[in-house]
Amino acid sequence: MNFWETVTGGDLTRDWKAFEARAEALPDDCRVAWGQIKVHLLPHGDFTGRNLTPILDAALGLLEEAAAEGQSAHEVLGDDIPGFCVALVGGGGARTHRDRWREQLNRNVARKLSRLGG
Repeated sequence: MNFWETVTGGDLTRDWKAFEARAEALPDDCRVAWGQIKVHLLPHGDFTGRNLTPILDAALGLLEEAAAEGQSAHEVLGDDIPGFCVALVGGGGARTHRDRWREQLNRNVARKLSRLGG
């Protein structure tokens, strides 16, 4: 990956197009599961989403393997797709954008208050 692709996000665009092309080849139930996985993983991404690329690749690979073996998405992922996604990003303590922003806001407020009180 060169600097220009990193700055413009060209590498991410190429990755997303490849993911969507792979997902188009999946059976209907796996495509629906893929859509739900994307929705539940995106809040766990960093500003660019680059940290999610390997996770999304692995999740899509799992759906592709399930389809190749004739299994349904439900058999592989179970009923709890949001829980599956949380497990993929690091368990129950996985932080989202909202968590990071809340922590940053709390730090900024605490710093301002300490200047006023001290």
